[in-house]
Amino acid sequence: MRERTDLEDRLGSLSRFERDLEDAITLVELGEAEADVDVEREGLEQLKALNVDAERRQIEALLSGEADGNDTYLEVHSGAGGTESCDWARMLLRMYTRWAERRKFKVDYIEETDGEEAGIKSATIVIKGHNAHGWLKTESGVHRLVRISPFDSNARRHTSFASVWVYPVIDDRIDIQINESDCRIDTYRSSGAGGQHVNTTDSAVRITHIPSGIVVACQMERSQHKNRATAWNMLRARLYEKEIEEREAAANVIAASKTEIGWGHQIRSYVLQPYQMVKDLRTGYVSGTPDEVLDGDLDNFMEASLAQRVNGGGPDKVEDVD
Repeated sequence: MRERTDLEDRLGSLSRFERDLEDAITLVELGEAEADVDVEREGLEQLKALNVDAERRQIEALLSGEADGNDTYLEVHSGAGGTESCDWARMLLRMYTRWAERRKFKVDYIEETDGEEAGIKSATIVIKGHNAHGWLKTESGVHRLVRISPFDSNARRHTSFASVWVYPVIDDRIDIQINESDCRIDTYRSSGAGGQHVNTTDSAVRITHIPSGIVVACQMERSQHKNRATAWNMLRARLYEKEIEEREAAANVIAASKTEIGWGHQIRSYVLQPYQMVKDLRTGYVSGTPDEVLDGDLDNFMEASLAQRVNGGGPDKVEDVD
């Protein structure tokens, strides 16, 4: 029913777009025929607005993958560098949370491990909303930060790394079979924020899938049973994403930085000192306002990455109507 409603909305929207386009062209032709500058200008303004709408629709048309419409898990892991990287990992987590809030998506925390002095070593959240995975799927990779360290008494410039991993929440339409004998299940005490019961009982659950080496963990609930169920769902999602990656890699349509996430595979640099810039190293897209980007203004980066993934280059820009 969700897929049917989405298709009906798209078809209805396309019909309205075609009707508005015909009306705008008619206005321009009428203005030219009657030498009415005001009518002609009104038609041209409508065409410009439709041009912007067409570019937005072009990007939305790229969100047609098998799991693009699903909710998504997002993991953040700090890299080498101790406190600096842990603080950067927390900044990234906040950036994606703010992006989700801008789109009115819901964010639930699955797992969070605090850094020794500040920030986080790792965290997992689930972002719920239409096309959440489709928008975020190109964000997987290593993110690099250059800034004057707030933890350095000598105010020196530091470079920090953290990795992001995005994979979809799978629904009942996708059947993933897991042999439980291939898995090791560990329970432990939660280390993140929580009440007395959360931190004093072995309610957190970690599942290791031995054949693939995939490890998932959940500590969001007071109940070990609920954490175990969530961890199993996360493992199914990770195995599904692994299968999709292998399928896409075989077809040679997936970026190398997505299939192998390592410290030599940065996808984006955030520079706060000595100048202000955020640059995506895959698409070349640049923003001169890193504060806005870190506050969740990521749509332009995501659109450029999605367009490159499908077309092998940035999105085509349509010239303004004169």
